[in-house]
Amino acid sequence: MSILTIKNLNKIYHTKTSETKAIEDFSFELNDNEFIAIVGPSGCGKSTILNILANLDNKSNGEIIIKDNIKLGYMLQQDALFNWKTVLDNCLLGLEINKLNNKDYVLKLLNTYGLKDFINSYPNNLSGGMRQRVG
Repeated sequence: MSILTIKNLNKIYHTKTSETKAIEDFSFELNDNEFIAIVGPSGCGKSTILNILANLDNKSNGEIIIKDNIKLGYMLQQDALFNWKTVLDNCLLGLEINKLNNKDYVLKLLNTYGLKDFINSYPNNLSGGMRQRVG
């Protein structure tokens, strides 16, 4: 059963004097228990596809069908942590913005990802891999 279908996805970036086709007629289907990899050279539209799927950018046209109760997300290549906030505070930020209080859940996740001993550390004191796990 398909959990994600993309049909003829297109993304065109416009400037005052030109347009750039970032994605042209991209299609695929992802079924239950499948993994995919989007590979290609720099500038071919990989990040643009992910940004569209995560609702960080709009498509120019095409169809995206996501099965009910499926949530999509992805890890950015460069983390977006606030260096003046601790690991715990960075992890709680999204919940705070949405006025949710689920600190126990965040602490459980930090433990699961091997970051329990670093909750009071700042991002500048973490390795790149640890920063990605915090992200």
